[in-house]
Amino acid sequence: MNRTCRKKKFIHEGKYVAEVEVEVVLDDTEWAPYLGLEEAYRLDDIRTALKNHDLKTAARYAKVYELHPVAI
Repeated sequence: MNRTCRKKKFIHEGKYVAEVEVEVVLDDTEWAPYLGLEEAYRLDDIRTALKNHDLKTAARYAKVYELHPVAI
C-alpha cells in the first residue's frame, strides 16, 4: 500500500533558492520515501528556470529567494 505526504524541498542554483512543496511516496520498499516522476520533472524545470534566471517561471511552482552574502 502506497501512501503520500507533502515535504518541502530546497533547490539552490547560483544566487537563488527555490522552496518547493512536493509529494513523496511512502511504501514498504527500501526506496521509500521517493518522488514520483511528475514531481521529479517539476523540480528539474524549476532548477532549469533558476539557471536561466527565469524567475517568473520558477515562481509559478515555488517560492523563490535571492541570496546575499553577509559582510562581517
